Amino acid sequence: MMPMAAFSPRGESRAPWDRVLVTGGAGFLGSHLCTRLLDAGAEVDCLDNLSTGRAEKVAHLSGRPGFRFLERDVSEPGCAEALPGPYDLVLHLAGPASPAARAERSVDVLDAGSVGTRTALAVAGRDGARFLLASSPPVCPDARGGDVPDDADPVRPHSACAEAVRFAEALVAAHAGVHGANAGIVRLFTGYGPGMRTDGAGTPAAAIEQALAGRPVTVPGDGSRRHPLCYVDDMVDGVLLVAAGRSVRPVDIGGDEEPTAAEIARLVIELTGSGSPLAFVEDTGAGHIQPRPVTGFAREIFGWLPSVTWQDGLERTVAALRGRPDPVPTATGETAEGRAGEWWA
Repeated sequence: MMPMAAFSPRGESRAPWDRVLVTGGAGFLGSHLCTRLLDAGAEVDCLDNLSTGRAEKVAHLSGRPGFRFLERDVSEPGCAEALPGPYDLVLHLAGPASPAARAERSVDVLDAGSVGTRTALAVAGRDGARFLLASSPPVCPDARGGDVPDDADPVRPHSACAEAVRFAEALVAAHAGVHGANAGIVRLFTGYGPGMRTDGAGTPAAAIEQALAGRPVTVPGDGSRRHPLCYVDDMVDGVLLVAAGRSVRPVDIGGDEEPTAAEIARLVIELTGSGSPLAFVEDTGAGHIQPRPVTGFAREIFGWLPSVTWQDGLERTVAALRGRPDPVPTATGETAEGRAGEWWA
């Protein structure tokens, strides 16, 4: 493997991996990673069961040399044996979608975090590959709210995702510590860009969908809550730079700009040319603090630095989404309502 310093994730150099497995590769971030890796000369196996991802996200890669789409569930028995490899890198994005994942999918969420992560680690261990878990930031209690956060009690609503994330991270750390595995964790904060879903409740997805549809753009509370937005190209850079290293310590990847919900909504309305009004609604997340990335480690050790401002990123995103303003259903016919900050789909 070439030294990390010789690798530029924006394509100025060849990828340091010959063959890569991307689980959850038909999701938003996964599809961008597959594209970037192929452009950098790597062969890519994209694994996805299409429970939240969509085959259309990687349809543009069909027929490209070195790309293979595998419709399988990484949590199913026999999955590891069906992945012949050998791989140099395993990117495990087939994890729980968000703390707001639908309650009826709690078993799938827990399986993905436990069995799925164990399977992906086994494949990486078999081939001596670098393993990287795409995780999500913890939800913190807000001192002003005084309530117990959902992720503090494993049987409260929406706790399955938090428990799955904790177990997956603990499993990766144990493999690195006990077995000496070349395994790491990257914690991804609010990502957005072309190809993102617009049928969720997250920021800025909901605002874009509402403005494109001509509906009122809802803003929680007084609109003062801040969101550390990270454009997808910058997020892909961060993931690949961490993948090219050997860090075991979790690395935060997220935006260093924190526009308010009201600022985001107003810019979305301006960029779409929509006549949608702002509608201030109850802030249902008032009992939690919006987690913020601590990116000093990513900057100092990996040289990662976001390059796209939130204004430019929103302009690119809106331009890309103008042709498909309607929400797109999942493979089961549902929309992704309530899955805020979704990374894997």
